[in-house]
Amino acid sequence: MSVEIIQSRLLTYNSQTLLEQENALKEIVQEIALAALSRADFFRMAAFQGGTCLRILYGLERFSEGLDFTLEKPDDQFTWDNYIKNMREEFNAYGFDLEVKQRSKNDNAVKTAFLKTDSKGGFLIIKDLRTNNPQLRIKLEIDTNPPSGSTYELKYLDFPLPYSIKTQDMSSLFAGKCHALLCREYVKGRDWYDFSWYIARRTPINLTLLSNAINQKGCWENQEIGVTKAWVLGSVDNWFFEAKKERIEEKLVLV
Repeated sequence: MSVEIIQSRLLTYNSQTLLEQENALKEIVQEIALAALSRADFFRMAAFQGGTCLRILYGLERFSEGLDFTLEKPDDQFTWDNYIKNMREEFNAYGFDLEVKQRSKNDNAVKTAFLKTDSKGGFLIIKDLRTNNPQLRIKLEIDTNPPSGSTYELKYLDFPLPYSIKTQDMSSLFAGKCHALLCREYVKGRDWYDFSWYIARRTPINLTLLSNAINQKGCWENQEIGVTKAWVLGSVDNWFFEAKKERIEEKLVLV
């Protein structure tokens, strides 16, 4: 029965290529992991964020590889160890053997774990699977020293079974994207795509969260920047100009 649930879910994606099918399988694994974390009361003190959050909860049409989270309050004692057992049990219930590896330095505020499903798991008996080696690896990251100011909402998902999940709301997610976009050492295409997606939906920015994030980490760290709408617009204009300038310089040939 558990494999039939996975099979039915996979069919809803109507995958036309191997890449589309692999991404669909990864997203199924992501949702099983979210369900396991919910059952372990993970979302009592943490919230979902990032690109996969936007895709699963808010309809972003861009696949994202990992699962990103933030604690509500700083906790340098956080460890993924408290949730590994629940995740293994959840995956085993759907026919998967789960391997979990943690890759975090003790002094790093972002705690990372990798989930890898064994190729001998349930996917091998799914009908019409285009690959004989469906090993999937999902990266989990959580910020254990988050800036203050996030606002949250509760969402409900029904796969693989009904459960609730706490997430940053859209304004806080947009603030996080602005912080990443403005403080990254190099420009990523997904940043501009996501930024445009927020703008198209007239999403407000949580300026309190953005201000705290700007002053806590990045190129304006400890500078007590007063983040206003005008400051954000000016900074984004500068970022966009520099991004276009870099692309032009890469293609410019001098003789």
